[in-house]
Amino acid sequence: MDLKNFASAITQLAEEKEIPKKKVLEIIEAAIASAYKKEYGEKGQVIKAVMDPKTGELSFWQLKLVIDESMVLTEEEIEDLKQGKVDKDEEVKKVKFNPERHLLLKDAEEIKPDVVLEEELEIPLPSQTSFGRIAAQTAKQVILQKLKEVERESVLDEYKNKQGEIVSGSIQRIEGFNIFVDLGKTLGILPKDEQTPRENYRIGQRIKCYVLRVDETSKGPVIVLSRTNSNLITKLFELEAPEVSSGSVQIKAIAREPGSRSKVAVHSEVEEIDPIGSVVGQKGTRVTAVISEVNGEKIDVIEYSEDPVKFISNALSPAKTLEVDLTDDGRAVVTVPEDQLSLAIGKDGQNVRLAAKLTGWKIDVKGLSSDNTIVEVEEDN
Repeated sequence: MDLKNFASAITQLAEEKEIPKKKVLEIIEAAIASAYKKEYGEKGQVIKAVMDPKTGELSFWQLKLVIDESMVLTEEEIEDLKQGKVDKDEEVKKVKFNPERHLLLKDAEEIKPDVVLEEELEIPLPSQTSFGRIAAQTAKQVILQKLKEVERESVLDEYKNKQGEIVSGSIQRIEGFNIFVDLGKTLGILPKDEQTPRENYRIGQRIKCYVLRVDETSKGPVIVLSRTNSNLITKLFELEAPEVSSGSVQIKAIAREPGSRSKVAVHSEVEEIDPIGSVVGQKGTRVTAVISEVNGEKIDVIEYSEDPVKFISNALSPAKTLEVDLTDDGRAVVTVPEDQLSLAIGKDGQNVRLAAKLTGWKIDVKGLSSDNTIVEVEEDN
């Protein structure tokens, strides 16, 4: 078999898998070197093959490490090593001499006068272009293995760079509680605890997910996705609102109960820009698009403030507040009109709970009736 013909086939495969041409050439050369050693080499040899990418011409070398007598293990030292008599921490950097792998300095100087110790000397070998079935099979195995390794590295590098970003994909299969999402080059996994409650998933459905992390495993990289992470909301707004992606509007904080409701605090240092209007969009188009992406999850957009009193008041929106008193123990006592009390607290305490998460303050809500009677409700949040 003529291994030169492998070049075009592997190049085509590499283009399909988007592997750099330099890597392709390295794979071909490693495969041909393995085939050469199998067909014409000796045990212990280290063979290097170089292919001219334009002509397909092959050159071969045997690599030998240049050493001197002080770097060679004696018979006694070899025996001591076998018996475990030498402490590994005390081992001298020595090798068991192998004429196929090593070359003494005095002999190496006859080939290359300016050679130095521990240099890897390349000794030319006769060129070969045809190989038998076994050698060709060896080359094929090397190619498949190397392609797989390079593909894994490529995926790992790509998705490590995408960590903390949004990716789109379609659900390929559902196994137990885990959902596998086809991302194109690889599969991402959406674990049970990263799935939005009450969200139904179906095979073939297209979804956007947040890349939580990339795990390296023996079977290759595992892309762990999330639909519950608060940063998913931030990234979705970056896609919908140019002011957010450019940084002119900042999302300062997010409090989220996935699948139910989120509060998003926005701010802009540019006086001419309305941060809430930028994020919500004309007639609510931008926030509606984000809500649609998270399966109808309600999103409250409020204005951030460095003033905790104002920020807490904004965070309790849509309820209107009358007064916010801050205590030394990190609590905020908020007074609202009695008819706003249930709105401020929210269903099952959700509104005040999210406001507390958003602002970082413990919040107690009190209602003030028309006759100035206090109706007090405390939330432990």
